[in-house]
Amino acid sequence: MTGLEKIVDQILAEANKEAQTILSDAEAEAKNIRTEADAQAEKSVQAIQKKAETDAKTLEQRMHSANDLYRRTQTLAAKQAVIAKVIDMAYDKVCGMDAAAYFGMLEKWIEKYALAQSGEIYFSDTDLKAMPKGFEEKIQAAAKKAGGTLKLSATGKDIKNGFILVYGGIEENCTVRAIFDARREEMQDTVHAILYGKEA
Repeated sequence: MTGLEKIVDQILAEANKEAQTILSDAEAEAKNIRTEADAQAEKSVQAIQKKAETDAKTLEQRMHSANDLYRRTQTLAAKQAVIAKVIDMAYDKVCGMDAAAYFGMLEKWIEKYALAQSGEIYFSDTDLKAMPKGFEEKIQAAAKKAGGTLKLSATGKDIKNGFILVYGGIEENCTVRAIFDARREEMQDTVHAILYGKEA
């Protein structure tokens, strides 16, 4: 073998060795890239799964909240309907009182709403006709107790029940409906406490 051939063989051997090293490094690099890509892909999959689980939990919580709100709203509406019915029944019962109980209640209302002034009191035509003997004196006594006077009007007002007080041209509506309407919130609270106690 000539010197030239030896040099060529040596160059080829070194080139082959260099190629093997490059190939080995390339495979190692490729393996690292694959491992890193797999790890990154696994991280992405885990992140997507975690987000999906979080979103599912959030959606479930929202559904529970919406269902709970709907249930509470329906329960409240049902309670309010029952309370309104009880108040309406109480109103009907007051309107259906016998004369003695009805005029006894009106006497108490006159004592409560009469002012320390001179005024006039109006009843419906029906109540004027049904008014018991001596009731006008009871009106005067109630007004006097308040420090004023009340003249019973002989003209009936267009009302169903109760009475209208007039002081200096200003009317005070003391019909049963007006009293119920004015005290409706108070009555609702009372009925709620009786029916449901401290329950929310």
